[in-house]
Amino acid sequence: MRNIISVITVVSSIMLVIAVLLQNQGSGLGSAFGGESSFYRTKRGAEQVLFYATIVLAVIFIGSLIGILLLP
Repeated sequence: MRNIISVITVVSSIMLVIAVLLQNQGSGLGSAFGGESSFYRTKRGAEQVLFYATIVLAVIFIGSLIGILLLP
């Protein structure tokens, strides 16, 4: 059982990294150095799916880590 959870942890961590890297904010580091964004934009379509997939993958990753810690 511990091996299955370990595999789930590794796979979810890789997918989580990929999901975070695929997200595009548009402003980059410009806002960190004083750049402004004067418009409000909502997530639509694939961007919204990727956002929710990132949340689900993070929950799976954290849950599998807790599962590894709690197993004897």
